[in-house]
Amino acid sequence: MNYFQEQILTLPQLITDVTEAFLDEAARTLDDDFCRTVERLYVIGCGDSHFAALATEFAFESIAGVPTEAQNAMTFSRYGVIHFDAPGFAQRASASAVIGVSVSGGVTRTIEGVLRAKARGLRAFAVTNSEQTPIAQAAGAVLTTRAPDIPNAAGIQVPGARSYFASLIMLYACALRIAESRGHNTHVWRAHLSDMGKQAQRTIEMSDTPAHTLAERTLDAGEFVFCGSGPNFGTAQFCAAKVLEASGDAATGQDVEEWAHLQYFARAVDTPTFLVTANERDASRAAEVKTAMQAIGRRVIEVSPQDAAISAGGAHLPYAPCPEVFAPLLACIPAMLFASYRAELLGEPYFRAFGGGRNIEGGGGISRIRTSALVV
Repeated sequence: MNYFQEQILTLPQLITDVTEAFLDEAARTLDDDFCRTVERLYVIGCGDSHFAALATEFAFESIAGVPTEAQNAMTFSRYGVIHFDAPGFAQRASASAVIGVSVSGGVTRTIEGVLRAKARGLRAFAVTNSEQTPIAQAAGAVLTTRAPDIPNAAGIQVPGARSYFASLIMLYACALRIAESRGHNTHVWRAHLSDMGKQAQRTIEMSDTPAHTLAERTLDAGEFVFCGSGPNFGTAQFCAAKVLEASGDAATGQDVEEWAHLQYFARAVDTPTFLVTANERDASRAAEVKTAMQAIGRRVIEVSPQDAAISAGGAHLPYAPCPEVFAPLLACIPAMLFASYRAELLGEPYFRAFGGGRNIEGGGGISRIRTSALVV
């Protein structure tokens, strides 16, 4: 049984079910004074939560007009907040805010980042699944994203999909709330977001068979590269993570421009390389890089809107057309389906069955994701 695919198939209904509720919660939690006066946002997290931050940074800047930095929680906590200690910067803290994203609410580094930001005078919010989680208690203001995985009969833990989508939608809701408080007309943006459930269903229908075919044709591969820019840089990182979690294969997420500076010189000729593009702001550079990928022998898989491929050649995993700002809700679906089918075809257990010293207990076992010492 393909339990990962089962989770993916629930995403359209999840989007439909939670969007209005999340918009309402953002309106209740983010007060008008904060929305009108905030001058800089930091959105932090680890793993999928960090990728959600990367994917929605563009929404905060383009819809709400707020300069935003999506930072890994470790970077923000141990390095990023330090500039508020410097002379002349402390007064800016009151006009800045941090949003800590943690599905479980127990990730130590993200909690640490929230606490260290608050200690310097930043306003703090938590995007998490319960008001009772440690990060909720640390932040004080909470935006809840309850989207539990659908249980399977075998009790097998599945790579995260529903939780990632819940985090994305809540962050979009926050961007819309800030924009509305500032007097921006968000009617069109709201309409597009409300339509994403239908577009996700369309994406599954059009990409499911091509994803399965691609999984069959790349069984010989030992590594994968996913490239994206702008909001789809977060998508590329998330897609690489799903391959790692589902089948254990080496997978890397990279910015499109950085691929041309780095992966371009890799020895392996035919590495399957997924080019995730919205065919909007990224289109011209993505087309150039795709040509370079093909010229040196990469197996290129373009992930782009249906009927909007940046160029001919290579495989195509389509997703339903949508504004670039919301592309992360759709562009990851074909790659998740690919990851689910690859694991199934190889007979690989998700998360390497937590073997070889890996342990799910205690928040990651020896990696101590949730038991690491706080530095505050």
